Amino acid sequence: MNHPHGTPAGGTTHRAAGADDSSPPALVYVIEDDPAVAKLVLSTLQEFGFACEAFGSGAAVLRRLQVEKPDLCIIDLGLPDIDGLDLMRRITAAGNAGVLILTGRGHPADRVMGLELGGDDYVTKPFESRELVARVRSILRRRALASGQAPGQRRYASFNGWRIDCAANVLRAPDGTEHLLGTAETQVLRCFVERPHQILTREQLMGARDLLPTDRSIDVRISRLRKKIEADPHAPAIIKTVYGAGYLFAANVTWE
Repeated sequence: MNHPHGTPAGGTTHRAAGADDSSPPALVYVIEDDPAVAKLVLSTLQEFGFACEAFGSGAAVLRRLQVEKPDLCIIDLGLPDIDGLDLMRRITAAGNAGVLILTGRGHPADRVMGLELGGDDYVTKPFESRELVARVRSILRRRALASGQAPGQRRYASFNGWRIDCAANVLRAPDGTEHLLGTAETQVLRCFVERPHQILTREQLMGARDLLPTDRSIDVRISRLRKKIEADPHAPAIIKTVYGAGYLFAANVTWE
């Protein structure tokens, strides 16, 4: 059953199309100045397994693009500081992200101009959640086929002088020393570098639901990672504990 205006379908969480258990979820930037609409889009995409970040202005997302490149941007044309079409041109010039225009402007001229300027698709408000997800998946599939790479399969991430090869499970220190990580440690670190500066629950980091309070597996993995990357594992500056909520990766991440 479709839910009007983006209301998420309740129940299970779905993996993003093109993702599997060995690849991180596709990263989607939502650029929308209406907080209610932004929240709606985020909850819809997150339910279907996408990693998302929201931005209320064009300037905010342009700053973020200097740190991390997404797989897809969902852009509202009516932003307060930058014309949406101009922002779309700047985003496509800065990287290889797909672009989905999501706007209240339903005039055919806007649609044609948006697509001619490089937009991959165009959705008008109000929208239905399943249609939005289907269009996002379609864009990612098309771009993946064109590049020969599945969406979300970014391999190398760097932070604070460290570099993680997510495919080979190798962590390289600032001094060039390499550490071979276990699969479980790599999974946790990959979750962190995919979503820096966000609070992640133990369940999100473990890739499991309804963990028992007595399950300390994630704490062991966090401890091992801290011993490798923290100057003082007992006073961590990168992997921070947010009591009662989870953990937060407090470092800027760049991908290549």
